[in-house]
Amino acid sequence: MTKRKPMTDHDGEVREIRPSDLKDARRFDQLPESLQAKLKTRGPQKAPKKEQISIRLSHEVLEGFRAFGEGWQTKIDAALQEWLKSHRPA
Repeated sequence: MTKRKPMTDHDGEVREIRPSDLKDARRFDQLPESLQAKLKTRGPQKAPKKEQISIRLSHEVLEGFRAFGEGWQTKIDAALQEWLKSHRPA
């Protein structure tokens, strides 16, 4: 069995998809029903406390937080919450 090249690099960037990547691909409706059910929806959050937004941050900030690895977005949230403890609007 041939080892497949990973779809992402060490930074998580997706590489270009090649025809050889698609030779074993199946349509969604051809997957087992149990897998289709899991993939269809994410489902409700157990405790919906966060709101999805779009924000622009400097490259340096993103690099710094991404260096922590998994959970870097949660670390940004924690840093902002800590900042709000000592900074209030006038």
